[in-house]
Amino acid sequence: MDARVTTESITQLAADALAGTEVVVDAVEVHQAGRRRLVRIFLARDVSELPDDDTTSTVEPLTLDEVAEATRAVSDALDPSDVLGENPYTLEVSSAGLDRPLTTRDQFRRNVGRLVKITSTDGTTTTDRLTAVASDGEAALLTLAGAPHTPIPLTQVTKALVQVEFNRRDGKDD
Repeated sequence: MDARVTTESITQLAADALAGTEVVVDAVEVHQAGRRRLVRIFLARDVSELPDDDTTSTVEPLTLDEVAEATRAVSDALDPSDVLGENPYTLEVSSAGLDRPLTTRDQFRRNVGRLVKITSTDGTTTTDRLTAVASDGEAALLTLAGAPHTPIPLTQVTKALVQVEFNRRDGKDD
């Protein structure tokens, strides 16, 4: 079976299993691991219900309970299906970690308020706080000193990673 078709089928199956929840499928990876397949499903908070004019509110990350409930729903949908054929598989379901690059508007939108390292198509790299994501896919960044940048279109971002902060200035880690 074509790996792309399998990934698309699993994505659709998982999305259907999570319909009506506040959780969406962010990405699916399928890897061959000997005779087994490793199916990784990355989840995220659904931001589709946010008003178009809300470009700056923060989005709460998924809780462990939400990930556990989503795992059960996805497993219950995937087990009886024939999308993976007869081969055994291992299912891993989690939220996206800090090492996963931000590539879509929704991924950037979920990380408003966080420190992000962005590499632009011109090769420049900047680390700033993401303050807004416009509905047309542009990300406006704010420096740590508080001076706003000109919004950067998402099409001009070649790589973006959320940065770890041990002592956030706004006290959210307290």
